[in-house]
Amino acid sequence: MGKTVIKWLGHSAFQITSPEGKVVLIDPWITGNPLCPIKARDIEAADMVLVTHDHSDHIGDAVDIAKRTRATVCCMPETADNLKAEHGLPEGLVVNGGIGMNIGGTVAIKGIEVTMVQAHHSSGTANPSGYIVKMEDGTTVYHAGDTGVFGSMQLFAEVYGIDVALLPIGGCFTMDAAQAAVALRLLNPRIAIPMHYKTFPFLAQSAKGFVEVARAKAPRVKVVELNPGETHTLG
Repeated sequence: MGKTVIKWLGHSAFQITSPEGKVVLIDPWITGNPLCPIKARDIEAADMVLVTHDHSDHIGDAVDIAKRTRATVCCMPETADNLKAEHGLPEGLVVNGGIGMNIGGTVAIKGIEVTMVQAHHSSGTANPSGYIVKMEDGTTVYHAGDTGVFGSMQLFAEVYGIDVALLPIGGCFTMDAAQAAVALRLLNPRIAIPMHYKTFPFLAQSAKGFVEVARAKAPRVKVVELNPGETHTLG
């Protein structure tokens, strides 16, 4: 068995490769993402695509990638209906027999457990969400989606035990650096990787502020600052 490898594709898009080689894509906005160093066609294999909500910078290339790779798409039922009707996503590629999933639900896909959790944001269809992904070896990754900080993050730590937290820090539409640092204290992960910044001019243009505040608020958490296209391998 290998190790979990996390690759940031810019904004909220991540490619996570599990210890057994399964590929999990989260919010794969690639086409039109000014920070993404790859093309959608470069992704030749995927086992699941997790969509946190229906904004275009999060749906991104989810449907195209799922169709090409036959990956299972996880999203809210109403978002699934929209992706099927408006974007041509085949029903057979949607989790739970084409229905989708909802807050608190857990599905097992090829040995990986995916739990949908709440996020505080907006969405045209259904509610926004985050995901807690448990790899075959028990390594647990939390992708917060677009959200502000909320107290229930502490329950995620209690129930699941978070190894890695992928947190938005850009402000304007999501948590800023100060809120994200408090989220770290609630989640108590081993590692934090910042996301959802630098993409647009009205977002924070670097992770420097987050790194500094996190050092003060959650000194036990290691912050790993990635450039788009870079990976971090969990020890």
